[in-house]
Amino acid sequence: MQLTTLLTLSASAATVLATPTPQPRADTVGSAIVTNKCSFPVTLWSVGSTVSSPSTLPSGSGSYSEKFVKDPVTGGKALKITTTPDGLYTGAPELIFAYSLDGANVWYDLSSVFGDAFKGHKLVVKGKGEGSCGAIEWGQGTQPAGSQTKVCGSKGDVELVLCA
Repeated sequence: MQLTTLLTLSASAATVLATPTPQPRADTVGSAIVTNKCSFPVTLWSVGSTVSSPSTLPSGSGSYSEKFVKDPVTGGKALKITTTPDGLYTGAPELIFAYSLDGANVWYDLSSVFGDAFKGHKLVVKGKGEGSCGAIEWGQGTQPAGSQTKVCGSKGDVELVLCA
């Protein structure tokens, strides 16, 4: 009798462990937003398991927005931004605003590769959801030491402002 009870409990526990965490519906999640206040245009690609077509954000007022999604292959998305129209394919300096949707939360960070595309220009990322929604600020447009990862409720937006 004890063995039967143990097997039943084990099977129940395995079912609970195998049940995926429900993801929020697309209409209940916020967006990743990039606003370009720089005096020059920038080009943005949304990169996950696929790469989007480039989006040009005009100087002074250009904006890009996408609803948070959980990429089925990579888990997250990276909004890669360059100051040249073909920068993603030429090794130009990239600013990377990345996010990962994790149920009720979205994790986000800011990093750069191949140089500092926004050196001398302030960059700010702010979450507008529930929770602490930590801010990331690069006063001179260059990556400071240490982790830049923050978390916020997934119902609110997270915005990167270029040349803030």
